[in-house]
Amino acid sequence: MQITISENGILHIGENKMFYPILTTMSQWLIPLFLLFVFLHAYWKKVKVYDAFIEGAGEGFWMALKILPYVVGIYVAISLFRESGALIALGKIFAPFLGLLGVPEEILPLALVRPLSGPAALGLTLEILERFGPDSFIGRLATTLDGSTDTTFYIIAVYFASVGVKRPRYSIPVGLIADTAGLLAAIFICHRVFG
Repeated sequence: MQITISENGILHIGENKMFYPILTTMSQWLIPLFLLFVFLHAYWKKVKVYDAFIEGAGEGFWMALKILPYVVGIYVAISLFRESGALIALGKIFAPFLGLLGVPEEILPLALVRPLSGPAALGLTLEILERFGPDSFIGRLATTLDGSTDTTFYIIAVYFASVGVKRPRYSIPVGLIADTAGLLAAIFICHRVFG
């Protein structure tokens, strides 16, 4: 069975396209059916859904206020990193090493920003996709890199702060090792599959 996506974004399974209406209908009803299941399960367990929602929303509001300084701090650090020229300087340092791995130098800013911020990394990915196209090797590598790495410093700044962790101990080195492994895996997979 062959699965393809046409230029206008329509999913085609096999030659006859008979599964397309089924998949479209399933995708339209999946979330409403899930919500119906949640409400029925809550009714069966005698949970007051509205009261639970209000309580959770109140806790979420105070949690958002609690972590707001950490979010602002990480975004200021990212802006300073990009605007100071440190990103370009690191790019020049690591470019020869990535050249040995067959990685275009345009990927390096994305690889350096991804551990800091997901939205900033998605912005860089969008720039790469607009410049080179989504079907280019560099476009595929950028999207694979986004999917195989995580925002290590953002997680430590925001999530650890929200639960009161003051000393992350080995979290930063382990997170950066995982990000490096994700980068190397993305490079390997893209060379094997798209190279």
